[in-house]
Formats: sequence, structure tokens, C-alpha cells
Amino acid sequence: MFEKLEEVERRYETLSHLLGQPELISKQDEFQKTVKEYSELGKVVDLYRKLKKFEEEIRESQHLLESEEDEEMRRLAKEELNRLTQEKEKVGEELKMALLPKDPHDDKNILLEIRAGTGGEEAGLFAGDLFRMYSKFTERQGWRMEILSRHYTGVGGFKEIIAMIEGKGVYSRMKFESGVHRVQRVPITESQGRIHTSTVTVAILPEAEEVDVQIDPNDLRIDIFRSSGPGGQSVNTTDSAVRITFLPTGMVVSCQDEKSQHKNKAKALKILRARLMDKAQQEKQIEISEKRRNQVGTGDRSERIRTYNFPQGRVTDHRIGLTLYRLESILEGDLDELIGSLTTHYQAEALMEVSDFKSEARNPKFEINSNNRSTKFKTNE
Repeated sequence: MFEKLEEVERRYETLSHLLGQPELISKQDEFQKTVKEYSELGKVVDLYRKLKKFEEEIRESQHLLESEEDEEMRRLAKEELNRLTQEKEKVGEELKMALLPKDPHDDKNILLEIRAGTGGEEAGLFAGDLFRMYSKFTERQGWRMEILSRHYTGVGGFKEIIAMIEGKGVYSRMKFESGVHRVQRVPITESQGRIHTSTVTVAILPEAEEVDVQIDPNDLRIDIFRSSGPGGQSVNTTDSAVRITFLPTGMVVSCQDEKSQHKNKAKALKILRARLMDKAQQEKQIEISEKRRNQVGTGDRSERIRTYNFPQGRVTDHRIGLTLYRLESILEGDLDELIGSLTTHYQAEALMEVSDFKSEARNPKFEINSNNRSTKFKTNE
């Protein structure tokens, strides 16, 4: 590891020299990339230099302890040696964390997709509860949420709701929420008080801009139709709803919340790009996961990740075996402990395997090939 860190330090010094060159400053794209790399390496190099400094001071204290005959000086040297050792271990742990491969999507905004699963109307109602939970969490974090698409059930729940959440580090905080969420409670339609089990699927997709996913317009079939359901005076009176089909895969996205056809199309394209990038990412992760032993979940949308048990007032995350008996506050958006525990667990596992998949964790390259209709996507770092 220290050989690699020496290489990182040399690279950091090279970048420092390059940033002072007028030739580089005149090339803005290259200059920005260099600044970004320099900034990313800075924390690692700073910690590495601190670690080397502590090692040098530890050697000096050990030498003093071995050579000094005065008992008081030996006692002081021993205390200093203990302090330096503890500080070195602390910096060493920070350095390990800094060396973890960074998820290229961590700083992105997300698309939150919530769909009712098994359980009929009760599943739709719980989909609404989860949407409210994430809305409250979004408010707590100071993020911004915008609903892109929603389809209601007959009793006020959602068959599906899709929202964009924008803010600093949204994906890094929310990415472990993908999967099947199970609820156990007595439905409002149950007359005999029996507990039912229903499920809702949550998907967290990093936002994909046009530069991230390039789509050939010839691969799209766009249908315009009349809106239906709740939504105001324009519903059932104007052809503003948009359905987009991505022909190579048959993926379909529709939006009808806006009165404007153009706004609905823009939202639908935003959802489509995110789903295409997510599909490519999932395919890449299947390859990477073969090299990993213990991940937090598989990322499979069909995996049951959490149970919300109303009679017992508990929430259990099955991936890490964490049970919290404060269901009410969690549904009010108090997700910090759940999300923090998942993040810590993932980081601990990643530390054990950093040498195995560090090179694989970079942002992969994909490209759409319309000719052979293969599912490949081009994403830019």
C-alpha cells in the first residue's frame, strides 16, 4: 500500500507543477480535469504525510525510551509514545477510508421511483406512506423534490410515483434504499382486524443528463394522448400526455402531470435516460459483483430489504440485521440512523475488498448501438 501511496504523492506533486503552467491554464477543459484530480488526491496525500510524520515521531520516542536512563524522562517518553501510536492509528483509518473507490454517481441528483407491489389497494396506500417518508427526509436534508409522474389507485394511494430529488450528495445518501419494502399491518378495509403483508418496490436512479446518455432520436417512438385521472381542468380535454418507447429494448415511459406536452416530453426523456443508465450500471455491477464477497444487498429490485411492522412499531433492515422500535418517527422522515448504519456497513466491507475492485469501480463506458439493437449505453465521466 505504501508503494502505491508514494506513487499518489508523486502524482500530486506533478499536478501541482502542471497547474502553474500557463499552457495548461489556456486549455480550460484540461485545466478543470487537472484541478479536479489535484483536489481529489489532496486529502489522501495530506493524510499520508501525517502518517509518515507520526511514524518518524514514534521512532524518536522509541529511541528515547530505550536510551534514556532517567525514570521521569522514560515515563514521559512512554506517554508520548502511546499518544502518537493512537494518533497514527486514527490517521491510518482515515487514510483507508480516503482510499476507498468513489462511486462516480455519489454527487448526482436522483430519480425516486415507488411502485405498489403485492397487496392490492393496501400496497398502493403504503406506496403513498413511503413517498411521504422520503418527502419528509428530503425536507430535513434541505433538498428539493419535484414530482415527474404519478398514477393513483382508487383509494388515494399510488400505483406508481416518480420524483426528482436535487441536492448535495443525494445519491450517496439514498442509494441503499433500492429494493422491496414490506409492510405488515391491519388494512383500513379489513373488518376483522387481521394483519396483512404487502410490498412496495423502491428504485433509486442517478440522474442522467444528455451528455451522460446519448440517445438516437430514431430509436424513439413518441405517442401523444389525452391525460386521465386527477390533475385539473386540462385533464381529459387536451392531448398533452406523452408516451415514449425506446425501440431497442421496448422500455416505455409516460408522463401526463403537466398541462404542456413539451414539459411532459422533457420529463419522460429525463426518466428514460436515468433508466437506461441504471440498466447499464446494473449490467456492469453483475460483472463486478463476482469479484466481491460481501456487499450490502445485491442491488436487485426484487430483493426484500426492509420490513415495517405496525403492530410492533418496528422497522427491520434485513441486509444488516438492524431493528429499530420507532416506526412512527421513521415514517416522519427520520432515516439518519438507518441510512448511516447502511453506509458504515458498506464502507467496512469495501475496506476489506478495496484491493480487489478499486480499478473496477470507475465509471464504466457504454454506448448505444442502434444497428444491432444491443443494450449498450455511453456515459461520460
